[in-house]
Amino acid sequence: MCGIFGAVALTGRVLDHRGLMPAMAASLHHRGPDGARLLRSSSGAVGATRLRIIDPTEQADQPFHTPDGGTWLACNGEIYNSAELRRRFPDYPYRSRTDIETILPAYREHGLDVFRELDGMFGIAIWDAANGTLILARDRAGEKPLFYARVGEELWFASEIQALLMHPGISRDVDKVAVSQYLTLGYPLEPRTLFTQIRRVESGTALVVDRSGMRVHRYWEPRNLLFQARTPSAGEEVEALRNLLDAAVRRQVVADASIGVFLSGGLDSSLIAAVSAQALGRDRVTSFTARFDVDSYDEGDWATRSARHAGTRHVDVDCSTNRLLHAARNVSGRVAEPVSDPAVLPTFLLSEVAAQHVRVVRGGEGADELFGGYPTYLGHKLAERIAGMPGPVKRSVVRLVESLPVSKQKVSIEYLLKRFVRGFDLPWPERHVRWFGAGGSRIKLDSTNAEDWLAPALDGWTDIDAARGPMLFDYLTYLPDQLLVKMDRATMLNSIEARAPFLDRSLSAYAFGISPRYKVRGLTTKWVLKKAAEAWLPKDLIVRRKRGLSVPISQWINADLREATDQLLAAERLDRHGLVDRTGVQRMLEEHRSGRANHAGALWAVIMLQLWLERWQPSLACDSPLGEAAPLPRSPELKETWPEVASSPRVVAVVNSDIAAKF
Repeated sequence: MCGIFGAVALTGRVLDHRGLMPAMAASLHHRGPDGARLLRSSSGAVGATRLRIIDPTEQADQPFHTPDGGTWLACNGEIYNSAELRRRFPDYPYRSRTDIETILPAYREHGLDVFRELDGMFGIAIWDAANGTLILARDRAGEKPLFYARVGEELWFASEIQALLMHPGISRDVDKVAVSQYLTLGYPLEPRTLFTQIRRVESGTALVVDRSGMRVHRYWEPRNLLFQARTPSAGEEVEALRNLLDAAVRRQVVADASIGVFLSGGLDSSLIAAVSAQALGRDRVTSFTARFDVDSYDEGDWATRSARHAGTRHVDVDCSTNRLLHAARNVSGRVAEPVSDPAVLPTFLLSEVAAQHVRVVRGGEGADELFGGYPTYLGHKLAERIAGMPGPVKRSVVRLVESLPVSKQKVSIEYLLKRFVRGFDLPWPERHVRWFGAGGSRIKLDSTNAEDWLAPALDGWTDIDAARGPMLFDYLTYLPDQLLVKMDRATMLNSIEARAPFLDRSLSAYAFGISPRYKVRGLTTKWVLKKAAEAWLPKDLIVRRKRGLSVPISQWINADLREATDQLLAAERLDRHGLVDRTGVQRMLEEHRSGRANHAGALWAVIMLQLWLERWQPSLACDSPLGEAAPLPRSPELKETWPEVASSPRVVAVVNSDIAAKF
C-alpha cells in the first residue's frame, strides 16, 4: 500500500518542474510513511511512498523496473493473486517477495490485458519507455484512487489531489458541472473532480497516454454480467456464495502485518469478522467499533455481541461529539476534495485508533450494491406495484406521509417514507437519484448554470429493469465515488490499509449474475447473503434492521455546530465565491431549524463544500470555524539531490520523506 506520483513528457523532451517530486512525495507521506523512492530520467519520473504490508524489506520498496530499464511500475494497492502470477513467471528476476512486483512480467506478457489478470485493489502507473506510453489503471470497483492532469505536453498523476496542486501550471478553477453533481448526489461522477483540470482515472479502466493523445481502455464491464444464462436453485446459489465468500476472505488475509475489522454489529461487518476469525483463528483478529454519545446512533452493544461470537479482540472507539469534530477538522483540512458522507468522521476515528494496533483493516463495502441491501431497492419494488393504483388513492397516501412529524433519528421510518412518496411515480433512474442523492438539488449554482448533466448520466439506464438497474447504478457511482472514497481517505490519513472482501473479483462477478429475486425477496433485502450468513452468524445478527454508520448531523446543525454552521452559510461568506445560490441554502437552513424538514444531508454537503473552498482555493482562504487540523508528524529534512539522468533510469531513494513542503 502506498501513494504513487509522477509525470512524463509525452514528446520526449526534458520534463518541466521535475524539482516538484520531493514535495509530491511529502504530500503523500501519510499513504506511505515507511519510505519513498523515485525512478527518473530526463523526460519522466515515477515515484511511490510505501506502507509496508507484504515483504517489509527495503528491497520491496517501489517503484519497480524491468531488468532492461524499459518499463517502470508503481502501484497503490494489493494484488491478491500474486502467488499465482509468480508461479506463472518463475524465470523473472524478482528482487522482492512483494505482490506488486509480479505485475511487471505479467504486463510484459499480456500488455493491457494484464488488468483482467489481476485480482486486487489498485491504482497503477506503468511507464513503457520503449513505446513512449504511460498507462494509468484502477481496480474494478474503484477501491484505490488515481488522479491526473494534462499540462501542455506533459501528464502528471498522483494518488491524491493535493500532490497535483503542487504544480503551478495546474489550475484551481472549479468545475461547475461537478459542483452540481456534488450538490445533487453528494459526490461528482467519474471522471470529474471539483477542479476543472484534474480528473480521475475511472474504475475498471486503464487510461493510455502517448504522443497521439489519450484513450480509455475498459477491461471490466459488469453490465455484461447481469443477464448470465444461469438458473440454479436458491439453495445452490446460497452454497456457491458461501464458498466464494470464504475463499475471498482467505485470499485477503495474506499480509506480513496484523489485521483488524471495522465492526458495526450489522450483517456485513459481522460476517467479515466471523469468516476472518475462522480463517486466522480466535484472538488473531482485532475488531473496532464506533461508540456514540447519541443513543439512536450507537450500535456498540450489537458490535460487542458480534465480536464475542466471532472471537475477536475488541476495541471500542470514542466517537463522541468532540472527537467527531476533531475528525472533521482533519478530513476537511487534509483532503483536497469535499467528502460529504458524514460517515467519514467515525471512519477516521476508527482508523486513528486502529493504527495503534494493526496495519490492515477490513470492512463490508460492496455488499449492499452487490446483494441488494439498501431500502431503496425495496422501494423500487413497491413503486412498481403502487404505480397501478388509482390517482386519488396515491394522492391520499402522499398527503398522509407528508403530514408525519419530522424525525431527527438515524434513518427514521418517516425519513424513508417521505423520500419514497417524493419519487415513486417517476421512471426508476430519476426516482433513484432523488431517493439516494444528497438532497441538494434545490440548491442551484448562483453563477452561470452548469450544463445539464443529469439527463446524459441517466441515458440508457431504462434499458435495464428496476430490479437490476439500481444496484448496478450504485455499484458504478455511489460505491466508487462516495463509499470507497470515504474509506480510502479516512484509513490512509492514518496510514493503515483497508480491504473489502465483498469486492473480490470472483465473488463480485458471481454476485452480478444472481437473480434479483434472490436478492430482494418479498420484503427482505439481501436475502441470499443472509441465507449464506447462517453458516457463520446467529439469526439475531442476521435479521436486525439495517442502520448504517452515520453521525447526528441533524442535531449538530441546530446545536453543537450551530455557530459554525451560521458562519459558513452566512450570506456574505457564500457570496465571496458566488458559487451556490444563498437564497436556497438559507431557506433550507431555516426549514431545518424550525423542524419543518430534515435537510441535514444537503446542508452538510454545503458545509463541506464551503470548508473545501476556503481551504483549497487561495483567493478564498479563511480560518475554519471548526479549527485547524492537527499538525502532521515531521521527519528529518530531505537532503537528496535530484540530478537529471539522460539515458537509463536512475533510482533515487527518499529516506523518511515527510511534509517538507507545506501543502
